[in-house]
Amino acid sequence: MSPAHPAVIELAAASDASEHRTLIISLFAAFVVATLFITVWAGRQTKSAADFYAGGRQFTGFQNGLAISGDYMSAASFLGIAGAIALFGYDGFLYSIGFLVAWLVALLLVAEPLRNSGRYTMGDVLAYRMRQRPVRTAAGTSTIVVSIFYLLAQMAGAGVLVSLLLGITSDAGKILIVALVGVLMIVYVTIGGMKGTTWVQMVKAVLLITGTILITFLILLKFNFNVSDLLGTAASNSGKGSAFLEPGLKYGASGTSKLDFISLGIALVLGTAGLPHILIRFYTVPTAKAARKSVNWAIGIIGAFYLMTIVLGFGAAALLKPGEIIASNKAGNTAAPLAAMEIGGGGDSTGGAILLAVISAVAFATILAVVAGLTLASSSSFAHDIYANVIRKGKATEKEEMKAARWSTVFIGIVSIALGAMARDLNVAGLVALAFAVAASANLPTILYSLFWKRFTTQGALWSIYGGLIAAVGLVLFSPVVSGKPSSMFPDANFDFFPLENPGLISIPLGFLLGWLGSILSKEEPDKGKYAELEVKSLTGVGAH
Repeated sequence: MSPAHPAVIELAAASDASEHRTLIISLFAAFVVATLFITVWAGRQTKSAADFYAGGRQFTGFQNGLAISGDYMSAASFLGIAGAIALFGYDGFLYSIGFLVAWLVALLLVAEPLRNSGRYTMGDVLAYRMRQRPVRTAAGTSTIVVSIFYLLAQMAGAGVLVSLLLGITSDAGKILIVALVGVLMIVYVTIGGMKGTTWVQMVKAVLLITGTILITFLILLKFNFNVSDLLGTAASNSGKGSAFLEPGLKYGASGTSKLDFISLGIALVLGTAGLPHILIRFYTVPTAKAARKSVNWAIGIIGAFYLMTIVLGFGAAALLKPGEIIASNKAGNTAAPLAAMEIGGGGDSTGGAILLAVISAVAFATILAVVAGLTLASSSSFAHDIYANVIRKGKATEKEEMKAARWSTVFIGIVSIALGAMARDLNVAGLVALAFAVAASANLPTILYSLFWKRFTTQGALWSIYGGLIAAVGLVLFSPVVSGKPSSMFPDANFDFFPLENPGLISIPLGFLLGWLGSILSKEEPDKGKYAELEVKSLTGVGAH
């Protein structure tokens, strides 16, 4: 069967959705209104900087675990991974494994010491025994860059999703949707702060898990709960045969693609422990024990979800032809919603339209919640690290700091809208993997050295953050993600001098090496007293906020 023309598929999806457009719009509107109500309610209780940045440290381990799950299970998880599995089989599933295993690194190395050592941001920990201004500037810069990379994926996912539902085929329409998501996220963060964002993330996590369980159950029911039958149908329907269920379809074609696989794996496993929007979640609980408990809950919830993405991805491959998935979205981001529509009886049936609307509304909820968390992380870092401690030299009032955070939210929102519009045709799981690579290159080495290495110095911190950041971002700019391929951000340009799609293989070791080298070559004498204080604080929680 030859794949249909992209315009035909998009118009078909549009006409399928158009008969039930009222239902679809009503579900979207209901979610947006409900979350705005939660945000306004939480905003009324946000009176201090601790409320805005850390939710007043009032959330329990379970609540924070649920919110972490909501923050982590992004558009990449729901849309990107399902699409990657539907198109590349076994190799697409590698994203699920990497995203889940990464939590062990976060739990074992970062969660508890970070909660004990910091106050509101990653910069608090990094600057504790270093020179405040240069390190906080570097930490703030890194946080904002990582958050914007991650925001790209969410914006791209939102544009694809709402376009599919509302039958929007024009580029201008898709850009308008990205702008709408950006405006909503600005409202969430400026009004609700961490309290509002956390409640939205909890609601979204429950919705996402419920929706995923429903579709997983229906797909398995379709194949009489015979997983072997499901996988066999997916393999034959994919046109790739048994190769679809074996490694190498995406990452085994050449030596370069094998290196890309290693690079992706390193970035995914190490990236979570350096993601700013995940790190600030550890500050919302009252104790280190609660932080540890919240990570345990998050691992359980996220683990169950990623197991279900296998069924979503292979289910989409079994129910839909590859041409249909690619024609709807080149990167496969609409595979899960299209599979939901198919399992419900097709687009011309009420069941299909209802499932499409429900799953898409859940995915949209996912995007909004993650976008709010990312924006909060970057605006908090700008206001607390750069504005309050660098520009105002620690003399800013809480009111001035919160005002700076709200204005930086607007600026970051505008930048994200502009970049998200350009990235709308890229696979969202791949985009998130880039954010993981940048976080693991710039943030993780500095965090680990600060917590565990006595000889670490300010110069080492600066070399590690800026070196890792510049290497990761620079390699991405000159990679096939940006130019040189039909699936690139600029497909007609050709400056892909770096052959790998993920820079982690080069930039992460470089970040660790530069942190070590900068410290060894530094003339600055490390403050052993401050290190001893930080060590006691991070391990015991004595003196923690």
